[in-house]
Amino acid sequence: MAKTKLELNGTNFIAEGERGGSTRSLFWPWAAGNVSFLALSYGAFFLGFGISFWQATFAAVIGTVASFLAVGISSLAGKRANAPTMTLSRAAFGVKGNVLPGFLSYLIFVGWETVLVSLATLATETVFNRLGHFDHNLSRILGFLFAGGLTVFGGVLGFQMIMKIQRWLTSATIILTIGYIALTFHKINWHAIHSMHSGTTQGVIGALIFGITGIGLGWVNSAADYSRYLPRTASSRGVIGWTVFGASVVPIILVMYGSLLAGSSKSLSDSIANDPIGALTTLLPTWYLIPFAIVAVLGLVGGAILDLYSSGITLVSIGLPVRRHVAASIDAVIMTIGTIYIVWIAKNFFIPFQGFLITLGVPVAVWSAIFVADVIMRKRDYAEAELFDPNGRYGAWNWRSIALVVVGSIVGWGFVTNSFASWLSWQGYFLGAIGGKTGPWAFANVGVIFAMVIGFLGHVLLSGSAIKRQESNQ
Repeated sequence: MAKTKLELNGTNFIAEGERGGSTRSLFWPWAAGNVSFLALSYGAFFLGFGISFWQATFAAVIGTVASFLAVGISSLAGKRANAPTMTLSRAAFGVKGNVLPGFLSYLIFVGWETVLVSLATLATETVFNRLGHFDHNLSRILGFLFAGGLTVFGGVLGFQMIMKIQRWLTSATIILTIGYIALTFHKINWHAIHSMHSGTTQGVIGALIFGITGIGLGWVNSAADYSRYLPRTASSRGVIGWTVFGASVVPIILVMYGSLLAGSSKSLSDSIANDPIGALTTLLPTWYLIPFAIVAVLGLVGGAILDLYSSGITLVSIGLPVRRHVAASIDAVIMTIGTIYIVWIAKNFFIPFQGFLITLGVPVAVWSAIFVADVIMRKRDYAEAELFDPNGRYGAWNWRSIALVVVGSIVGWGFVTNSFASWLSWQGYFLGAIGGKTGPWAFANVGVIFAMVIGFLGHVLLSGSAIKRQESNQ
C-alpha cells in the first residue's frame, strides 16, 4: 500500500499533476459524511413537529435532496477552479469581504464536528452501561479518545487519508446499519404508525426546513473542497449527481426508518432528545451492542473528519497565517472544549443543538444561496491569481453581497422561533405579521426560506452585471 503523506495544500489551487479520478469518487466522502445513526434520531425530531410518518417522509426526501442539490451545484466551482469553497467565495464577496462568510462557515464546521464527536462519546457511554457497571466518566473518556482521535487523524492528514478512510467507513457502516435494521424491524408498531394523525402544513414546512438546515445546508461551504481534485474535464452532471446521490440516499432511508421506530414508541422518542444515538441501543440484544458502538462511532466520525478538514482550510482562508494542518490542530483543541461542554455540562442535547442550527442556519442560508447563484451565473472559469489579489477584478469588498447577508439574516431571524435558550429568545420579532410567537407559523422557521430567497434573488439582481463585466475581461 502506498504511503499516505500529509497534505500540504490549503487555500491554494491544486496543481495539474495532482488532479485526477472520476466523479464517482465523490460518492465516498459524501456517503461516509452522512451515513450516521444520527439520521435515525432525526426521525424522532421530524415527528416532533406534530406530523405523521408520511409527512415526515415527504419532508425528509424533499429537504435532503434539495439541500444536497445546493451542495452539488457548489461542487462545480471546485471542478472549474480546483480550489476550496472558501477561496472561491471571494469572487462573490471580495478578497477581504469574504471574511464574513468565512467566519460563519468556520462556526458551522467547528459546531458540527463538536456535536458529532459528542454524540459518539455519549453513545459509547450508553453501550458500556448496558454491558456492565462501568464508570460513567471513564466510558465517556474512552469514547472521546477513540472518536476524537480518529477525527483528528483524518482531518489533519488531509485529502488522501480522508478518501481512504471514508471508503472503508462507508462500507462498514452500511453493512452494520443493515444489521441494526434487521434486529429492530419487529419493534415497529404498524398500528401506531397508521393511527398517526396528519399534522398541519406549518408543521410539515418546519420539518422540511429542519431537514434542510440539519442535513445538507451545512455542507455547502465545503462542497468544492473535494471536487477540486477532479480534472476540469470531469462531467458537471456527474459532479452534481454523485454528490447528491452519495449524500442523500442513506440519510433518507434512515430518517424514514427512524420515524417508524419513534412513532412506535413514545419513550424512545423522548429518550432520543437526551442521547440521540445511545437511546437507539435500548432496542438491541446485548450481543449486538459492540457492533452497534462501532458503527455508531464510525458513522459520526465520518462526518466529523470532513468538518475538521474543512474548518482548517476555512480558518486559513480568513487570514490565520498557518498551514492547513496546523489550523486543523487548533480546531481539534476547540472541538475538545466544546465536547466537554455538551457531554459533561449541557442538560439536554436537542435544545442546544436545534438552537445552534437555527441561529447559524439563517446567515449560512443567505451565503449558501448567494454562492449557488454565483456559481450558476458564471460561465467561465475563475481568474485564479485574482482571487488572492484585493486589487483584482473581484475587488477587496463586495458590499452588495455583504449587505444581502445582513438583510437576509435580519429578516430570517425575525421569522424563526428560537426558545431553546434564554439568550436566543430575541428571535422571532417579525412573527407578529403571521400570527405571533404562539401562532400556527411560530415553529415552522420560515425565516430560513426567506433568507435563501433574499440571498439568491438578491445576488442575481445586484451582481449579475458585475459578473458579466468580470468575465468580459478574461
